[in-house]
Amino acid sequence: MTIQERAEVDLSRRNAMKKAGNLGLLGLLASIGLTPNLAEAGLSAAAFDAKSLDAALDALGGLIATENAAIQITAPEIAENGTVVPVTVDCSLAQVEQISILVEKNPTILAAHFVISKRATGFVNTKIKMAQTSNVIALVKANGKFYRTSKEVKVSAGGC
Repeated sequence: MTIQERAEVDLSRRNAMKKAGNLGLLGLLASIGLTPNLAEAGLSAAAFDAKSLDAALDALGGLIATENAAIQITAPEIAENGTVVPVTVDCSLAQVEQISILVEKNPTILAAHFVISKRATGFVNTKIKMAQTSNVIALVKANGKFYRTSKEVKVSAGGC
């Protein structure tokens, strides 16, 4: 066996050992219940497929949400590029359970949905896509009740 052949065998053996180790670690984590919840938004497809704001709010459970000044949306007045619009939602309500960001005139109205840990504060910062000038709505579920606020964002060039 040549040196090059031996190096190739050692390299493939190392890769096999790495993969086996990773699978073993994943199995150990799964057995003690520490696997991540992959792509589980906990929402029905109706929330994402909604074609109107009322349908999206109804699917999220917040159709009868009340306006609340404790929720602040920070977003640009004018977004030059609708493909990357930074949005921050900061909520000072107690026991925030979830925060959803909706864009009224987007093809997909529900832009983002976050489930908030009981130990976390009601704060999210993300980037969304906007097709055109529209109201950005923050829907917050806190202590079992829904609250909302909105802000108009003007879009120069659409992103959807």
